[in-house]
Amino acid sequence: MLDDRKLDVLRAVVEDYVSTNEPVGSKALVDRHSLDVSPATIRNDMAVLEEQGYITQPHTSAGRVPTDKGYRLFVDRLSGIKPLSVAERRAIETFLAGAYDLDDVVTRTVRLLAQLTRQVAVVQYPSLTRSVIRHVELVPLAGRRLLVVMITNTGRVEQRSVDVPDPIADEEIAHLRAVLNASLDGRLLTDVPRVVSGLPDKLPPAARPNAAAIFSVILETLIEHHDGKVVFGGAANFVVDLLFGLRDVLEALEEQVVLIRLLGEAAGPASVTVRIGAENTVEGLRGTSVVTTGYGGGDQDLARLGVLGPTRMDYPGAMAAVRAVARYVSQILAGS
Repeated sequence: MLDDRKLDVLRAVVEDYVSTNEPVGSKALVDRHSLDVSPATIRNDMAVLEEQGYITQPHTSAGRVPTDKGYRLFVDRLSGIKPLSVAERRAIETFLAGAYDLDDVVTRTVRLLAQLTRQVAVVQYPSLTRSVIRHVELVPLAGRRLLVVMITNTGRVEQRSVDVPDPIADEEIAHLRAVLNASLDGRLLTDVPRVVSGLPDKLPPAARPNAAAIFSVILETLIEHHDGKVVFGGAANFVVDLLFGLRDVLEALEEQVVLIRLLGEAAGPASVTVRIGAENTVEGLRGTSVVTTGYGGGDQDLARLGVLGPTRMDYPGAMAAVRAVARYVSQILAGS
């Protein structure tokens, strides 16, 4: 166990190294921090921290830098989540509020996280298995053509046109619309095929051919193009810190399976997960850290988002940004 003074020294080493990207010496710690002890005492404390694996010396003439173990102790015990300023929160809300559909929400979220943290932002689309139908609309177009619009609670909007086999009156369209919404509103998308398969029995025989064409299009929209898909942005933020490992990182980020593993599973609603260095099981990413959280589901997350960067990361700032953005995205999806 480390005493409070050694914990203070470790905190100072981490903060200075993250800020300067230079190994930290005892004199610099005394000059920059109110540790109220001599440089000799700081050197002794740093020797203990090094012996226990929390810091290391990159070469003999240098100061010390944190190890993965040192960063882990810093995140777990020595840092809090840095509160965002009013201006930052207002900027997040304004930027995300302009999104007009789910694709735009995801795209804006990636850009925003990358800009706020100066790390690589990673955002997963909400899962199909957790999405719920909010409304189905049938819009008459020219002749026998209709536009079928399906809206889910995650903000996903699917539009497909369909040509029905028989002429269709406005009254028939209104009746089909009412039947669909009465049957599907609030249903999980995974339940829709079973429910739709029983709807023809609720319609008069003359209406069934047109209904069958519409129902077929609805089922086609459930072939989820984005289910579980993960997008990322801000890779240029890596260049400074990972020149020698950049190729491995970029190759890993191009694999969807890797990105899904990277985001992992939520530890619980609203929790922020931090994996540091070798804690990442993905080959090529063991020199990086990942900060993630879930979004969009109240008691159950619909998907996850986060940032990935070098272990020399501003953890309090990254954790605050990830948590705040996830909260705003959740509010947008809930009200969409």
